[in-house]
Amino acid sequence: MGFPSRKELDSIMKELESVEPTKLLPENASKSDRLKYDLCKQFVVYLRHNNLSQAELARELKIDTARLNEIVKYKIELFTVDKLLDYTEQLNPEIKVVVA
Repeated sequence: MGFPSRKELDSIMKELESVEPTKLLPENASKSDRLKYDLCKQFVVYLRHNNLSQAELARELKIDTARLNEIVKYKIELFTVDKLLDYTEQLNPEIKVVVA
């Protein structure tokens, strides 16, 4: 396997330009924000583990696809812990949450 061609690299770069970066959690984030971040992460893991699209999972959870997209993009400022916990419990009713 050789190095990709210029055409392949250009195609990859164009695709990457349209992708929104995932938000990183600042080191000084509050415990609430850390919990919300961890809850959002559960959705990303669930999507990958179950090989689902966001649209499929949104239908399963009975929420708008745009809302699910906000979760998987870690837009934690748009959610309360309660709301994210409600959604997460639909994925895993036996979830246990520990805040330390």
